[in-house]
Parts: sequence; C-alpha cells; structure tokens
Amino acid sequence: MPDASPWSVLKLLTWTTDFFKSKEVDSPRLDAEVLLAEVLGCKRIELYARFEEVPPAAARDAFKALVKKRGDGEPVAYLVGRKEFYSLDLEVEPGVLIPRPETELLVLTALDRLKARGDAAPMLADVGTGTGAIAIAVAKHAPAAKVVAIDVDPQAVALANKNAERHGLADRVFATESDLFARLKAERRFDLILSNPPYVTTNELMNLDPTVKDHEPHLALDGGPEGTDVIERLLAAAPDRLKEGGELLVEISPMIAARVERLVGEAPGLQHVATIKDLAGHARVVHARLG
Repeated sequence: MPDASPWSVLKLLTWTTDFFKSKEVDSPRLDAEVLLAEVLGCKRIELYARFEEVPPAAARDAFKALVKKRGDGEPVAYLVGRKEFYSLDLEVEPGVLIPRPETELLVLTALDRLKARGDAAPMLADVGTGTGAIAIAVAKHAPAAKVVAIDVDPQAVALANKNAERHGLADRVFATESDLFARLKAERRFDLILSNPPYVTTNELMNLDPTVKDHEPHLALDGGPEGTDVIERLLAAAPDRLKEGGELLVEISPMIAARVERLVGEAPGLQHVATIKDLAGHARVVHARLG
C-alpha cells in the first residue's frame, strides 16, 4: 500500500535523498538538507529537531521546485544564492564561479606568507577574483592588508564588491574590471599576487560533471588546450607588478603542475620557490618570487 503519512521534514529528506541518489548527485543527503533548510528559513542543523514537523503546502511546493532544479543539475549554491568559503558566507549567483574548498589552501598559504614577510601595510592583488572569495578571506584574517580584486567579468566585479561590503571590508577590498593588470595604473605594484585562474584543459572541461560544465562559467574554468593559457599570461605580467621581493601564489590542477613549474622557471624575473600540496598530497599551489 502507498505511504499516506504526512510529508514531515524527515519524510521529505528521505524521499529527496533517494531521488538525488537516482540522479547520481554527489552529496544527496546534504543537498536535500541545505535546500529544505533554505525553504524553511532555518539552519541545517535545526532540521534534526524538526523531523516530525509537517511544513505548510507553500513551503513544500517551494522545496519541490528546488529539488527538481537540483535533479536537473543546477548547483545548490546557485539555488540558495550563497556558499561558505573559509568560514565566510558569500553570495553567489549564476554566471560567477562557485568558490571551491580546495582554494582555501591558497588563502592559508597567502596568510602564512604575509605573516612570514611582516609587511606593515601589505598590498595584494587577487587576479580572477570571481565572488571575491580569496580577497575577502585574506583581508578578513590580515587586518593590515589591502586587496585589489581583479576580474575581466563585470558581473563578477559587482558581486565581489557586494560581498566585500557585506563583510565590512569595502575599505580594504576593491574589486575592479580588468584583463589581468591592463586597466590598473602602470605604477601599481604588489607585495603579493594571488590567483585562482582557469586551469582546466579544454578537453577536460567537456568531461566535467554536468553540474559544473553546463552551469558554471567556462570563462573561469577553461585554461585552453594545455590548461595554462591564462597562467602563461599571468607569469609574463607578474614581474612588472610585483614589488622588490614580491611573491606570486597560483592555484593549479595537479595534472598541470610540472608544466606550470617549468613555465615559472622560464619566466624572466621569477624564481620557483615551492609547490604546495593539499591534504590529499596533490600539487595545488605554485609559489614564485620576484628575483
């Protein structure tokens, strides 16, 4: 006999988790909880105290609509309009790359380098800022730092500025539209340049999960045939934008690590310092220095 019990929070979560599994969603239970918490206007953890509650019909209809979109491949972050990054809640929107957990290593490395350098008032650039995640996370934890957050996409620039203001950092994080450093004043120099550039090869992009391939901006993902088109341009431009002793930190894919290390070694004015690995032992951040 069909289950005629009311659609309680627990029943909604159980059914949706099974549905997402059938759609091969990576994190079916988590996604179900995030979407239901969004509809009910509560924290995800609070759902566990509300298992027996039966949400009103309007909430169930709203949840059903979100579940359908997620089942069709739309990223949860776009559906709820935000993503946590380095313990910060950031607004996201379709058309701008969703921050990734692996990028937190770039932030951690930048904060370590700032501490080691001891600059009184460090000036940083975040090239390809997207939502502003890197710039905002670094500025939040380095109170003396100022960051110019650069992106070629005006939508990303507007969103980064919005996120900076949301976190009370509009006086230290400035997002600006530019192709690398092209629209910055010629004399502008930085102690540290950070970047999470496009580094997926064009062929790899076509084989990514549809949630990424079909919904996130290729402009922020496609690094060209070798995955290094933007990285090569950045390496050529960085020496003229670094102060004496300045440093460059670039997030990479482990699959292009050797190529990027070789490119750094060939770049006039740059020295390869180290390649930092993530917790899984994969090459993730290339560290270079001017000199």
